[in-house]
Parts: sequence; C-alpha cells; structure tokens
Amino acid sequence: MKVKINTKEKFHAITLPGPIISATMTEELSSCLLPYLQNDVKNVVLILKDIETIDDAAAKVLVNIQQKFYESKASFVLCELQQSVRGGLEKSELSEALNITPTESEAWDIVQMEEIEREFLAGDEDL
Repeated sequence: MKVKINTKEKFHAITLPGPIISATMTEELSSCLLPYLQNDVKNVVLILKDIETIDDAAAKVLVNIQQKFYESKASFVLCELQQSVRGGLEKSELSEALNITPTESEAWDIVQMEEIEREFLAGDEDL
C-alpha cells in the first residue's frame, strides 16, 4: 500500500490511496499504521479524502487500530471522509467508535487536546 506521509511536530498525517479499503487490505493497513506506536511521535491522523468505500471488516480493523493507539497513550484520528464512507460507517454503527473530524486542522486540534489530557492525567498519577 503506497501512502503519502507528512510528519508534523506532534503527529503523522497519512493519506491512504483510493478508492476502496477492503477486507483484503486489513493486514496491510495494520502493518502500515501500528509501527508508528514505536516512534517518538506516535499520533496518527489518517486522511481518507480519496476513499470512496470502506467495507465493514476494514472499518472494524480501524476501530481496533484506534483502540491500540489509545492503549499506548497515542491519538488516532480519521479526517476528510467522503459522505459515502461516513454513511457506511454510520450504517454499520462504527462511526461512534472512531474519532472522526471533517478536516486535518480539526484532527490536529483533537491530537493537541488529547496530548494535554494525557499530560494532565499523568500529573494526577504523580500525586
């Protein structure tokens, strides 16, 4: 899977090629995204502007990937979804389990807020 990666100060913006994310791509998707958890900058913003269709199995893998990021104290945000993808996620009732924003800028805001929240919670643990 050829992806476009733009590394920022606090996150990696990864654009997936379109037009579909299918169940046969789930292993490749996991092996593309999960290694970021080993980096100093662990947060990932996944840009899906070129994706027209995502099947349920692939969407469930994205939910699992997001969960692994949160377990590792890292953010995982999807952005720039086409209406067909958003509708499919809502129909399969997976949109509520994913962190989705309309734009990359808003995804960056989520990453920043979650970073602050993690720092605040880590400070509480020290008390």
